[in-house]
Amino acid sequence: MSQSVDVKQLLRKAAFYLLVAAIVVFSVFPFYYAILTSFKSGSELFVVDYWPTSVDWANYLSVFKGTAFGENILNSVMVSSAVVLVSLMLGLTAAFALARIDFRGRGLMLIAILSVSMFPQVAVLSGLFEVIRGLGLYNNLLGLVLAYLIFTLPFTVWVLTTFMKQMPKEVEEAAILDGASNLTIIFRVFLPMMWPALVTTGLLAFIAAWNEFLFALTFTLTDAQRTVPVAVALISGSSQHELPWGVIMAASVIVTVPLVALVLVFQRRIVSGLTAGAVKG
Repeated sequence: MSQSVDVKQLLRKAAFYLLVAAIVVFSVFPFYYAILTSFKSGSELFVVDYWPTSVDWANYLSVFKGTAFGENILNSVMVSSAVVLVSLMLGLTAAFALARIDFRGRGLMLIAILSVSMFPQVAVLSGLFEVIRGLGLYNNLLGLVLAYLIFTLPFTVWVLTTFMKQMPKEVEEAAILDGASNLTIIFRVFLPMMWPALVTTGLLAFIAAWNEFLFALTFTLTDAQRTVPVAVALISGSSQHELPWGVIMAASVIVTVPLVALVLVFQRRIVSGLTAGAVKG
């Protein structure tokens, strides 16, 4: 009996590790193969290899040679950072109001915020285009910041509200007795306690803004104002019949590595933030 139980446990463990291995391969292999392809050139691009046979940096040099790709990366950094800062600033104050202040319609407002976060981008594209053009922000990085806030701000407010609801009331009441204003409570009392949630939502907002393509393609016109997803998509060869896969893969690796590095650096805070939100929410 005990031997049959051991066999079942062994089979379950083997099935579990096989499932984990399959998920890892399915998730990581496309990026791994993109790295391999980025080091190939010429006819080597059409030879299937699963291990590196040679290392050629020509594609990485071609990405920056005679193009505005470096400027595109800087644009993405500035836009994504601005989106994170504004989202966290507005999201923090909105979350405090929704989580700590009783007013009529609070639940309905939270449902509306959650609903807005699920809207497809194309549903607001034409209306937003008119707004941005009316504000004179077409082909301007500020226009992209304004557009990206539409999808980063709702989930930032939602996550921070869930987290802030669990802040101990005693801490807030003690601050009020000391004469602290609402802004003092937010930035000097709650802010130090919310770093895991801030890092989690900030990083998710940064990744969403960094990868956004539709708004960046619609609201920018020149190479100097484009962000990296559009710049990668518009990479072309010397003729209309040539598609430079090696250069495209090199550009994709360049814009993906910073995100992987960010996730690795903040992985502990991301996990703790998501876990806290899941358990406390």
